[in-house]
Amino acid sequence: MALEFPTEIEIIEVMEGYLVNARPPEEIRKELDINYVVDGQSVIVNEVRPSWRDETIIEQIPIAKTTFVKSTGSWKIFWMRGDLKWHSYEPKPTVKKLRDFVKVLEEDKHGCFWG
Repeated sequence: MALEFPTEIEIIEVMEGYLVNARPPEEIRKELDINYVVDGQSVIVNEVRPSWRDETIIEQIPIAKTTFVKSTGSWKIFWMRGDLKWHSYEPKPTVKKLRDFVKVLEEDKHGCFWG
């Protein structure tokens, strides 16, 4: 039985809960911050910082992505490699809940997301 994609409120609840603990101290957020974007059935976590070329330009650098697969009711996890392409997070390629994705992201046991 396929599960339904979570509501916008459910996604916001989980991801805002993640940001409460994950964001850097407020005094450095102009130099480094974290946010997320919902894009269709995906949630993308970004590092936000001024461009090294022009500090007036703020860049969002994708770090991690999870995509809901309706047919299996699971979330696929991806990380952005140096080739700027999304790759399956092989230590844990899928999870059942968005909260489980957040746990994988926080633990980052293999240094794929945060180095």
